[in-house]
Parts: sequence; structure tokens; C-alpha cells
Amino acid sequence: MALLKTERRRRIRYRIRKKIEGTAERPRLAVFRSNKQIYIQVVDDKKGVTLVSASSKEKTVLEVKCKKVEKAALVGKLIAEKCKEKGIASVVFDRGGYKYHGRVKSLADAAREGGLKF
Repeated sequence: MALLKTERRRRIRYRIRKKIEGTAERPRLAVFRSNKQIYIQVVDDKKGVTLVSASSKEKTVLEVKCKKVEKAALVGKLIAEKCKEKGIASVVFDRGGYKYHGRVKSLADAAREGGLKF
């Protein structure tokens, strides 16, 4: 029997999470993508703490009228700026079970342009 889309993504997410772990030196950059918004967190898995977060619901991003892929790029630049302020230079990218395509790719590329290394 075929799996539901959410169940399939959950299995892929757990498979990815087995290999990826965020530390204090190199935290995990976790992506969650809903139909309308995109959320991103920088997480230290050893302590279980979110260090920095950003989303497409923040005022600076909401003011700009553009497509979802372009908003994801704005969120990527925003997270890179916030990470620089906290002194985070490199991260491990966790795509959260989504394909590295479209909004996820746009966000990752913008974060790299902003100065994050992964």
C-alpha cells in the first residue's frame, strides 16, 4: 500500500536526521516548508537549543511583495545575517525531508551568499 505524503516525508526526515547532528561549533540548519510559509532554525542538538530562527512571517520579509521562491531567498539572507551576529560561521544543512529544489534550494543558496558555509 502506498504511503501518505506526510508519512513518506517523515521517514525521509528521520533517515536524514540519523546522519546529521548539530553541535555548538557546527549547528544544524533545519528547514520547515508549509504551503504558504517557510521557517528555518539553527539548532544545537547536543544541548537541544534553538540558537537562531527566521521565517517568512517576519516584518522585513512580509513587507516585500514577491513569489514564494523569492521570499525563501530573503529568509536565507536574513538567517545568514542573524548567524553572523551570533558568531556562527558554518552549519550542517537539514532539508527536512524536502527535495533540494525550489524554495529549499533558493533558501540555501541565499544563505551561502550571505556568508554561511555548508
